[in-house]
Amino acid sequence: MDARLFLAALRDVRPDVRHRYADGIRAGEKGGQPVPGIWRLFAFKPALADRLGPLAQEILRGPSPLTPGFRELIAAFVSSRNHCLF
Repeated sequence: MDARLFLAALRDVRPDVRHRYADGIRAGEKGGQPVPGIWRLFAFKPALADRLGPLAQEILRGPSPLTPGFRELIAAFVSSRNHCLF
């Protein structure tokens, strides 16, 4: 499967469920704010969010020779290169 097609399809998902990411999408769209793409994936598959959220926090905040701030900077840079919100 071409990942770009899958992600483009998720971009247009308007979740009708009650979940913090779905609620965040609705609030952002209502306010005219950009919505991070990962939120759409999390709203589409809430169980995935329950697993990936803690993983991301461990990567960004867990023990490492790199400071949390430096890891955040790396993540922000990679996101900007991928033209997505961090």
